[in-house]
Amino acid sequence: MLVLSYAGFALLATLANLASQRAVLALWPGGLLAALALGTLVGLVVKYWLDRTWIFAGASKARASEAGTFGLYAATGVITTLIFWGFESAAWLIWHSHLAREAGAITGLAIGYLVKYRLDRRYVFAPARPA
Repeated sequence: MLVLSYAGFALLATLANLASQRAVLALWPGGLLAALALGTLVGLVVKYWLDRTWIFAGASKARASEAGTFGLYAATGVITTLIFWGFESAAWLIWHSHLAREAGAITGLAIGYLVKYRLDRRYVFAPARPA
C-alpha cells in the first residue's frame, strides 16, 4: 500500500509540475527555464506536503522545526531535480518537441522520485536517534 500511495503522490506532484510548466509556456513560449523552475517549486511543495502527511506521518515531528524538515527535504531534492532536469532538457534538445520534453520530464521525475524516497527515508524523515 505504501508503494502505491507514494507512486500516486509522485504522479500528483508530476501533474502539478507539468501543469505549472504549461501555464508558464502558454504565457511565455520562450520561457523554458522559468517553466522548469516554477514547475519544480510547485512539485516540491505538493510532494512535501503529501509525503509528510501520508508517507512519513509523524516522523517529521522528530525534527526541531518544520522549516528544518522542509530544508532537508529540499536539499535531497537538489539531486533528484538534476536528474529530472537532465532528462527533460535532453529530450527537448534532441527532439525539439513539447511532447518529447514532457516525456523526458516524466522519465526523469520517475527516476528522481525513486532516488528521493530512499534519501528522504534515510535522512529527512528518519526516526530520531536517542541521545
